[in-house]
This record gives sequence, C-alpha cells and structure tokens, in this order.
Amino acid sequence: MRRRIVMSMLAGVILSASTFQGAGPASAAPPADAAQLAATPARSADQAAATPRDAPSETPAATAADTSADAPGGPAADTPAEFGTDWHDPLTAAPPVARPATKSCAVTVAEAQFRDFTPYRGAYTPPSGCGDRWSKVVLRLDGKVKGRQFDRLGYLHIGGVEIFRTSTPEPSPDGIEWSVEKDVTRYSDTFRRGGDVEMLIGNVVDDTYTGVLDVKVTLTFYAQGGAVKSAATPDRVLTLQDGTLTTPRNSERVVAEVYATGSGGGCEEYWYLTVPDPAPYSCKADKGPYREVQIKVDGQLAGIAEPFPTVWTGGWSNPFLWYVIPGPRAFDIKPIEYDLTPYAGLLDDGRPHRIDVSVVGVPAGQTGWSTPVNVLVWQDAKRAHVSGALTEVRAGDLTNSSTYTPGSEERLDTVGGHRLTTAGYVDTSHGRVWTTVRRTLANTSAHHWTDGENTDALKATWTDDETVTVDGRGPVGVRRTHRTYTMDGTTTLAADDRLRTVLTLGDRAAVDETRGGRRMTWSRLDDTYAGDATYTANVPRDQRHAVGTTSERYRLYGSDGCYDRVLVTAQGVLTRDRSDC
Repeated sequence: MRRRIVMSMLAGVILSASTFQGAGPASAAPPADAAQLAATPARSADQAAATPRDAPSETPAATAADTSADAPGGPAADTPAEFGTDWHDPLTAAPPVARPATKSCAVTVAEAQFRDFTPYRGAYTPPSGCGDRWSKVVLRLDGKVKGRQFDRLGYLHIGGVEIFRTSTPEPSPDGIEWSVEKDVTRYSDTFRRGGDVEMLIGNVVDDTYTGVLDVKVTLTFYAQGGAVKSAATPDRVLTLQDGTLTTPRNSERVVAEVYATGSGGGCEEYWYLTVPDPAPYSCKADKGPYREVQIKVDGQLAGIAEPFPTVWTGGWSNPFLWYVIPGPRAFDIKPIEYDLTPYAGLLDDGRPHRIDVSVVGVPAGQTGWSTPVNVLVWQDAKRAHVSGALTEVRAGDLTNSSTYTPGSEERLDTVGGHRLTTAGYVDTSHGRVWTTVRRTLANTSAHHWTDGENTDALKATWTDDETVTVDGRGPVGVRRTHRTYTMDGTTTLAADDRLRTVLTLGDRAAVDETRGGRRMTWSRLDDTYAGDATYTANVPRDQRHAVGTTSERYRLYGSDGCYDRVLVTAQGVLTRDRSDC
C-alpha cells in the first residue's frame, strides 16, 4: 500500500488567507479521521504517521555522545532512554532583545485563550509616563499549552498594522511554557495612537486535540534619557486600503514589508517539495517547487524576493525534532522587505496606487499563502511635496526549470532565479537623491524519493542578494545584503514502521554598508539547526518509543560585537547550553 506523508500544521483545518489577514474568522473543518489522513500529502504534527524527507550530507551537530559536557540538565548519561510525557520548555539560541537602561512602561495588548477561530479583540492605549519618542519598543509573547495539539499559526494587529506573526510549539501531555521577544521599535508611529487590537491563533480543541493556547502579549516602551536617544524610526506606518496605497506627498523613502507564509494545511506548506507532472509524488505544482514573492506598483514589477523555507514544529513528519528547539524563524516570522524608494516620486502624487503581492509558482486557483503588507515611510520635514521620477525598471527573464528523472529512486532537479533593477530620484529639501535597487535570486534543489515515498529527501539552497545605492548629498551610500537559506534532510519509513528524520536547516546573512567606498558597518549571521529523530508510526503515543537529538548554533558578529550560543537536546532534555564569543 502506498504510504503518504501527513501534514504537519493545521492538519484537518484550513485557514483562509482573508481570515489570516484579519478579515474575519474562518470556519474550521472537522479534524481529519484516519482515512482522510492517509490521503493527505505532506507531513504531520501528532497525526497517525508519515513518510520521508531528506538526508543531510553530514551528520547533525548534536548527538547524545557529544552532549555530556556543559549540561545544565545533567550529563547525557542522565537523559531518558526515550521521550516521556514531559520535556524541556521550548527555547531558541537567538539573542534576547537588548534593552536600554532607561525608564520603561509596559502595556498588555492581548491576553486570551485560543481554542477555535475566534479572534481576540481589544483596544490599545499608548503608555503614559515614558513620553512618545522611545529609544526601543519590545514585544513579548508568553504562552502555555498542555495536552495534545498541532502547531498553529497566528498574527497580532494593532490599528490594522501587523506587528507580529508567529507559530506555536506542540505541547507535552504535562504542559509547556514558552516566550518570544521581538524588537518592534519600527512601528512607533502606530504605537503613538490608540487603536483596535486583533489577535488570532486559529485552533481546534475537541476530545482528541485538547491543547488550549493560553497567551499574553505585552509591549514594553523604553524612554529616552541621558545618552540614550529616541530611535530613528519611519515617520509613518501605512496599510493598504482596498489594495491601494496613498503616501504622504513628501515621502522620500518607502519600504514595504510582507509577512509571506506558505501554510494552511495544504501542499504550499511544503512548497519546496512540490513536483510537476508527470513525476509521481503526492504534492503537485504545475512548475515544481520554485517560489518567488513579487510586489507590483500599478501593475509594474517593483520588488522580488525568495521566501524563507520555514519549517513549523510538526514538520518533516516528525514532531520529535521540534519539541524543544524550533527551526529558524518558526516563532518569530520575519517579513520580507522591499525598498520601493525608486517609486517614491511616482507615489508622491497624492493619488492611491495599486499594490499587488503574488507568489510565483503557486498553481492557479490554489490557496495556501498569506501576504499582508505594511508600508514604512520616511518624510521630508522641510518640504510639503517631494517630486521625482521612476527612471528604470529592468527585469531579467525568470528562470524556472525542473527536470524529472524516473527510476527506482525518482528524482527532480530544479533551477530557478530572477534579476530586477529599479532606479529613481526624489527632489528633496536637501537636494536630488537617486536610489538604485538591484536584487538577484537563485534556487537549486535536488529532490529524490522512492516508490510510496518511504524514503524522501531534499537538498536545497536559496540565495537572495540585494544592493541598495543612495546617491545624493554627501558620499554615495551602498548597502549590500547576501542571504542564504539551506535545507538538507531525509525521512525514511522502514518496514517495521520506524520513521527516522535527519535534517539540517541554515539561515545566513552577510550585510555590509559603505559610504564613499569606506565600510561603515558590517555583520554576519549564521543560524544553523540540526536534528535526528526516530519513532514508531501508526501506533498510540505511548507506544512510539521516540528518540531524538537536536541542536542549534546561532552566531552573529560584526562591527557591533559578537554573539555565539549553542543548544543541544536529547530525548527532550537540554544537555548543553553554551554561550561564547
């Protein structure tokens, strides 16, 4: 019998894009029964069972043998032989948000228990006692859940602006607690006014899936004082109105951010594994796995980007990979940023302009992506109207080629990419300023699987290179960003129904800023996750006999200093937590 991989996230529940963006609650389909699960392509959180994913070219960084040192939870010999009913609370190796030593004011913006698709609605009031020009604003989510539940996706809006998007860990029977912090200073314009609050983490609670998501979200505002000045933030944070954008007429810099996520319980959650016909695989897409998030202004291409291949906490058929350490960005989903400043002269005419976001590669009529948009605007304080012009839009041919090779091991090789250059100027109170944005995308992947998908593997790399050049008063400023995302893993389902997943994920970025050819600031990020977990599928939870080791190393260094932290777990026990630099 052909085995199928079961979905990880929102299994049995479809969350529509309009609902996810806050247009209203979605109706949840009843949880899938075993027959439905068997027919569902992809992976699953705590569902019946699954099929394979990928094999890394080298073994994961974490194994039980190498975790005996530096173990706050005790040496590796003290870890259990297999997962039990409780494990360490989820945590990541990412650095906490740095806070200034100034007066602070905290505001609770949401406190709710999510058990269905009813959004939390409330009202936000700016803090009193910390002024209205802050040095930093920090969001913190504290959550707890107990029992059995899938990973769920959520958002938080204040005044219609999406300030946070997240997913949730899967709980232990005994219960877990977790927290997420995010620097949200860039939304200070929104926080200076009162507004409606809407938060939703769509969930299903019934006799089987018992986990109620209990969350509290606070904003802490840090005042300026002494040597600590208010942060340089956008003057305005705008949202689209019926798909259109109207900017202030003195806008001199414009940046759009898009919280693009592929999810919703269908194959677009695993877009990087989709295959075209005639390849015999359970997740199909007309042109294969290449995806690209595009933004257009009045129908004209204005920005391109690679989506980050987020793996949620039930992903790759194996929740035991994620119980303690989630994959990169899973708890704090970062928006894609597009510098639209070349379009500022066009946008400054005082009229509404159409803004469209689309995802290349999604089959026609198929849902599964959510792409809410915020627009950050910097204004010329000394001029009521800034004029200018868009002078260049040059797009290369979009490359998207998938080659299917049949055999005892089926194989799909994909190569994709795109180039875009936009340029324009604005005549400001401090002179004419030219902005040129160049972006180059590339993706290669090798996907191979056996009959029935009992072995399923992927090795993929995505690169997203961007150069923004600003030429105006003073030396020419250049910001170069090189982003690299990697995925390398294999899932294998043996004849005895022992399912093993071995997986590595990488999130890397190199940023350099120069002025007049002289380097001013630089940074290097390398966030690497590795995991190896095995369990018996198609049996009750207490018969799975699951084992697993996971690790994360988060390194960030550059002109502002360095940060380096390593986490290692075995069978849900934190066996190593080391910080170094």
